[in-house]
This record gives sequence, C-alpha cells and structure tokens, in this order.
Amino acid sequence: MRSLLRIVAAAALCVALAACGSQLDPSTVASATGGQAVGGAGTAAGGSDGGTSPGGSVPGSTAGGGTSTTGGGSTGGGSDAPAGGTQGTGDNAATGSTRAGSCNGFKNQTGITDKTITIANVADISGPVPGIFESAQQATRAYAAYFNSTSDICGRKLDVELLDSRADAGADQQAYTKACDDAFAAVGSMSAFDSGGAGPAQSCGLPDIRSTTTTPERRDCSTCFAAQAVDPGLVNGAMPRYFLSKMKDATQHAALLYINAGAAAVNAAFFRNAYNRAGWKVDYYQGIDVSEFNYAPYVQQMKDKGIKLVVYIGPYQNTVKLLDAMQQQGLDLDAFVQDATIYDQNFVDQAGDNGNGVYTWSTTKMFDDYSVKEMQLYRAWLQQVKPGAVPNYYGLYAWSAARLFVEQAVALGGKLTRAALVSALSKVKNWTGNGLHVPQQVGQKTTANCGSVFQLNDGKWSQVSPAGFQCGPLLNGN
Repeated sequence: MRSLLRIVAAAALCVALAACGSQLDPSTVASATGGQAVGGAGTAAGGSDGGTSPGGSVPGSTAGGGTSTTGGGSTGGGSDAPAGGTQGTGDNAATGSTRAGSCNGFKNQTGITDKTITIANVADISGPVPGIFESAQQATRAYAAYFNSTSDICGRKLDVELLDSRADAGADQQAYTKACDDAFAAVGSMSAFDSGGAGPAQSCGLPDIRSTTTTPERRDCSTCFAAQAVDPGLVNGAMPRYFLSKMKDATQHAALLYINAGAAAVNAAFFRNAYNRAGWKVDYYQGIDVSEFNYAPYVQQMKDKGIKLVVYIGPYQNTVKLLDAMQQQGLDLDAFVQDATIYDQNFVDQAGDNGNGVYTWSTTKMFDDYSVKEMQLYRAWLQQVKPGAVPNYYGLYAWSAARLFVEQAVALGGKLTRAALVSALSKVKNWTGNGLHVPQQVGQKTTANCGSVFQLNDGKWSQVSPAGFQCGPLLNGN
C-alpha cells in the first residue's frame, strides 16, 4: 500500500487539477502583510494546567468548574510578548487594520466590567477521547494573551473562561448556560456534540463565534457563527473531484467508515450521498462504536468487497487503530483519506509507519507556511500559553475566531452589545483569519468550496494538489 501511494503522490505533483475548478485569485488568499514576525521566547503561561499567564496573572478557578485566565500587558507595548518583533498597527496587529469605533457610550454589561471582557471557550476536554479539542482552548487563550500584550477594547482586557463540554450534548448545554451568565460572548469553542448548547446560546442572545460548527442544530442557532462556517447538508465537492480525476477506479470501490457518535454519525450520511453524487461509488458504509477495539471485522469486510479507497470520519486516535488493523490484515488500498483531524503531529507520532501515504483534505494553509505572518503569530503565542503544544486544524480556526471577535468588538467600540455583535457577525463575508485559511462565509454559514490535499510521507506532510486552494461545487448531501 505504502509504495503504491508514493507513486500516486508523485503523479499528483505533476498533473494539473483540471476537474476541480480554478484556483482562487492570489489576492483573495494572500498571506497577511504588515506587522513584524515574532519569535518564540517568552514567559511560559498556564491555564487549566496551572502556571502564570503572560503578564503574570495567576489563573483562578471560577464557580462551576470553569477556569479563568487573563493575559497582561498594556496598550501600545508588551514586554512579555515573544521576542523578535512588535505588534502595532497593520494587518498583523492584535486588532488587525480594523478601524476602532469611538468608545463614547461604552457600557458594562454581562461579562464586561471596568477592566475586563470575559469570553467563554467551551470545548471537549474530558470524555471518551480526553483532550480531543483542547487545542481550541489553547488557541483562544493564545490570541487573548497576544491581544492583551498590546491592546484593549475601550480600556478592557480579555479574560478567558474555560469550560468543558465533555463530548456530551448535556454538558455542552450546561456549559453554555453558565457562559450566558458569566461571559459577554463565547469564542473559539469546539465540540463534537455542539447541538446541546445551541438552545441556551440563542435564548440568552449570547454571541457564539466557534472554531467550527458540527451539527445542523448549531448552525440553525441565530446567535451562533463559526470561523470555519459549515452547512452540514452541503459538502465541499473539490475533494471528491480531486480523487475522481487522479484515481477514478479507486473511487468506484470506496468505503466510508465513521465513528458512531456525535456529529460524525450525522455528517457521514451527508458525505456518502455527496460522494456518490460526485461520481464515486461508496460500496461499504459503516459506523464503528467509540468503545470498539477490534477493527479486524471491518477490515475483512472491506477486503471481501474489494475496497480500494477508504474515507474515515472520526478522531485521529481511532484512525490509528484502523490503520493498524489494515496493516495487520494486509488490506491493499490506493488511498486512505480523512479530513484535517489527522493534520496533527500527535497523529503522525502515534501512527508511525502505518501513516505513510495517507491523505488529508484541509481548508487551511500548512502549519509550516511561515510566509503567512499570521501563522507565525499563532504558533509563537501557542507556545506562550502551552509550551510544547502543537498546532492543529481546530486550534487554528479557534485562533481565527478569536481574531474575528476582537476585530468586530473593536470596530463597534461604544456600541458593543451582544445584539450589535450578532448583527455585525451576520454580515461577515470572505473571512480568512488574516490569511490562515480559505475564505469563509461566516454570516451566511455556508460550507467553503475550496481547499487543498496534503499527503503524509516519512513523518512530513506536503501539499500534493496544485499550489493554492482548489475549488469545486457544493454538493447536496441530503
């Protein structure tokens, strides 16, 4: 399997992706300009794991099990910022090039005091797969620390309340009920069971700027948005078109497996329908329980059906189990494809040689693309709040969500209210997080139709689709 995938990857580098639509105009997805690159040294910060945050404040527990962290610093300076650069005005400043609204009339309200604006981050930290979306909290804290080191919103610094949705819709509901009482807005949240908090967020008018939306219920919440906008019923057609053009025979003998829990179970049906509409033939469609340890029967069924291409939907920890079973039973594939859940160094380390040749579909720039200054900022400040943390897909979108919140709040100035922020978010178009990802239609809540294909070989990811982002139709998955 591994040798065959290397051959396919080499061919992919040389062949134009004619069937997947045109590339985006470079100006649309250009890397962020302005501002200075930052280095990595600085004060180590803590959050729920203890320590001090940039600026020296000590995180304290709040009622209900949440953790609050406030980054220090002052407007116009920041001695605790990572060494190697400064933040001022311009695209890569903490507030971007957004023009600040007048602070006249600014009022304290839920989550806002004379000194702080509290934002809540709700993510799956505990549960069946511990720490699955911890990266979303790390990234939100990282942007808050970056912002607080140089800026404020009408004299207020950001304070991040950390809440655990425990991979459970009920826990998500409880966390958002608390966020309604404590926070002005929720920012960078990420949960596989995000339907639970949709009702409380809408009922209290809480602006919810998520990393990613995963369920139809969350998308339908009138106060809920996401840096990665998703309409679960609309599937990006560029990925299935890519593989149809590169390995058509394999797409006629495809399998779609998914973790039988949360959004994965809901979205898998949409993907199957969309892939078939794109010209694939999904011959094997199977859910796998979270507690399942024996993947051998599923692999045997794929062998019996002559499967040549596998798409898997689930956490990377379970991907590792599936790849192990495939290797042990000698399942020979042309391609193994997963969404950007596996675009994570932790997956690379755990999968080892069995990860060689796998493909991922991503709507972000590569993490080592330092031509994007915003990527430099994300990675440098991530190390500030959690030394040794690795960037991943959901963390990147959480950072993007935090930037979006700040830019909208700064622009509103003295007019900042929950209702005003929700109204402003509903008008956001072509949001790229300052060059980190494809344009996202935040206000319209529509799935992006562009992305890139990466492949893993010898522990390193590389882009195998043509440079830039490839675009295709949005496919109806209903």
